[in-house]
Amino acid sequence: EKSLPLREIIKRLEDVYCGSIGAEFMHIHNLDEVNWIRKRLETPGSLEMAPEEKKRLLARISRSAGFENFLAKKYTSEKRFGLEGVEMLIPGMKTIVDRSTELGTESVVMGMPHRGRLNVLANVCRKPLDQILTQFAGLEAADEGSGDVKYHLGTYVERLNRATNKNIRLAVVANPSHLEAVDPVVLGKVRAEQFYRGDTEGKKIISMLLHGDAAFAGQGVVYETMHMSDLPDYTTRGTIHIIIPYCTDVGRVVNCPIFHVNADDPEAVISVCKIAAEYRHEFHKDVVVDIVGYRKYGHNEIDEPMFTQPIMYSIIKKHRNVFDIYADQLVGEGIVSKDEVDEVVKKYDQICEDAYKKASEQKQ
Repeated sequence: EKSLPLREIIKRLEDVYCGSIGAEFMHIHNLDEVNWIRKRLETPGSLEMAPEEKKRLLARISRSAGFENFLAKKYTSEKRFGLEGVEMLIPGMKTIVDRSTELGTESVVMGMPHRGRLNVLANVCRKPLDQILTQFAGLEAADEGSGDVKYHLGTYVERLNRATNKNIRLAVVANPSHLEAVDPVVLGKVRAEQFYRGDTEGKKIISMLLHGDAAFAGQGVVYETMHMSDLPDYTTRGTIHIIIPYCTDVGRVVNCPIFHVNADDPEAVISVCKIAAEYRHEFHKDVVVDIVGYRKYGHNEIDEPMFTQPIMYSIIKKHRNVFDIYADQLVGEGIVSKDEVDEVVKKYDQICEDAYKKASEQKQ
């Protein structure tokens, strides 16, 4: 289309930029990158999903939310730094892994703080659930000898990516309570792997860093690590940064695009994560995804945020979780039935129960 009425132009732009997605990319100097992002966002229908994709997304959200619900039910007084409020992180990360694998990636190295780590190990890396559950109270900790707490531990797995039928290596680097200390470690590991495997373009091995709260803007190690991406002898040819959620202007120091997305709109999160993976593959530069959600239980599950933020948390307590919102949407669209939704929830709950039983038997 070479010409459109002004009303239609405004409507299309409002649909793209005034909904669940906000994009910062006009600060980028390279016009090719700016036009590439505009085309990805503004082409009509480019962000739509097929019914089968929507069903798979619902199943992934059910696992993300179901894992947290199960831990909350079984370990009521344990710290686990759950993902409630940003459950979409898990389907988003899995989408980045899937799309990157399609584009030729063979290994993804991840660094993250403690929030959501257990869920990432369980649902992104597929570390056996019974091994994770042995970390909890009353059970022997299978921590590979480090003696660290469960929400600091990493893992390394090689598995088949079902979405692409290709093998993928996933590593989550262990991280202490110093939230961003892991950033340069991850990039060093990626750089070394790229060097030894002759990956001069950075297409086979990529890095993904997760940041939370004020740490992204507040810790100097983030600025320093991001600036290393510009240096020929240190670059890993682009890192995908996911923030849950906070100020993102740090990304501007390396001229990278920043995407903000509503955590209660699953399809928007998936679209943005696909774009992030494709951008990194195309331009070998950093990219920032800001998943705008909330923390249902404050800093950790033992904390009571109503003392310090009563107005905000009175709203959060009434807010429905993303799985219920999306399940109702798909039932309304006629893509799934209510019984199918219940079956999805029940199926994953049974998987968790079986793992819990196995973990308890290991202790005995």
